Amino acid sequence: MRFSPTVLVPLLTLTCLAACRDEQAGPPQRAQRLPAPTQARALDTAPSDLTFRSGATFAGGTVVYLGSKVTPENAAPGEQVRLAHYFQATRPPPKGFGFFVHVVDTASGGMLFNADHEVQGGAAPLASWPVGKVIEDVHSIPMPNVPARVMLGFWRDDERLPVDDARAQDGAQRMLGPQLGGAAPELPEYTVGRVTKAPVIDGVLDDAAWKNARPVVLRGSFDGRPVQLRTEARLAYDDANLYVAFDSEDPDIWGTLRNRDDSIYEEEVVEIFLDANADGRTYNELQVSPHNVIFDAYFPARRQGMDRTWDSGMKTAVKVRGTLDDPSDKDQGWSVEMQIPFARLAEVPHVPPQKGDRWRFNLYRLEHPGRRTVEGQAFSPLYVGDFHALPRFGWLTFQ
Repeated sequence: MRFSPTVLVPLLTLTCLAACRDEQAGPPQRAQRLPAPTQARALDTAPSDLTFRSGATFAGGTVVYLGSKVTPENAAPGEQVRLAHYFQATRPPPKGFGFFVHVVDTASGGMLFNADHEVQGGAAPLASWPVGKVIEDVHSIPMPNVPARVMLGFWRDDERLPVDDARAQDGAQRMLGPQLGGAAPELPEYTVGRVTKAPVIDGVLDDAAWKNARPVVLRGSFDGRPVQLRTEARLAYDDANLYVAFDSEDPDIWGTLRNRDDSIYEEEVVEIFLDANADGRTYNELQVSPHNVIFDAYFPARRQGMDRTWDSGMKTAVKVRGTLDDPSDKDQGWSVEMQIPFARLAEVPHVPPQKGDRWRFNLYRLEHPGRRTVEGQAFSPLYVGDFHALPRFGWLTFQ
């Protein structure tokens, strides 16, 4: 059976075992490459300024991995970095092998990016490499926000070209390449205030609770950049409930799903994830679509054991400023109110929360510009394509 070279490792960003599709989910992410050359580039020697040197070999010395150059070496998380890899064939290489590049979290072993691609845009397949010449391959990826390792190699159907030295590979015939990544920006914090009068859940954000709550503007979930359409969120609480409001700018408001717990995360939606005891394991995911369809689920561990039968007991309302499901006109946006009972959430330390209690949480929006692409937005940017990246959840502090 033919398989992708990603099958042998845990898929943290690409496998949607649970809810919440974000802009990096679905088919494997492909690396950004330079324009494909008309013929293979072959060098006499590798550059002298490689940032990572190897010399390890594949297939009994047939192919030498000379090393790689990372530019810039100290890029900020999410910033594009240029990876240039250098190989040399010592005898005619085998046929039919493709090239793979995986960027792996060094702590967990999980996949951060699948950067598989054809060498030199398809101009230099392995079997065509001239003996003795140096083959250069160049592509770009976002800098990870955690310590990571580039792993590379060659695959054909259900096999990988073997790495000769066990110390130069990860046990799954993936050659160890350069290290990347570093510390991510500090996690943002939202201080939520207690209200004496609960907002009316009608989708209209004119209550005193919202006027007194601090607004936050969501940013690009993958890299923290400004987004195309503004989303503003606010939170408040009382003894019984957490209240969440979203106000989303949107020229085309739509949705096709109408049933509770439908996969509304495949369309336009706003979301909150709550890890009440901040253990990085148990959490709840709650979503609302423009049609006021809700999705709620409980997770006993990250992306594991998703329980859609869990009932949040939340009350929601949506106000649409425009015409739903009509792409012929221009809408203004839509607003959402959520009333979430504390007593229904997982692992809540105190009901009601005490002053100074700190939860982990994140706010999200999925927007589909032109209904052809998807843009993820977040309160705390993730720097990986996974809305379930719990270590990147922000802090919710009760006032």
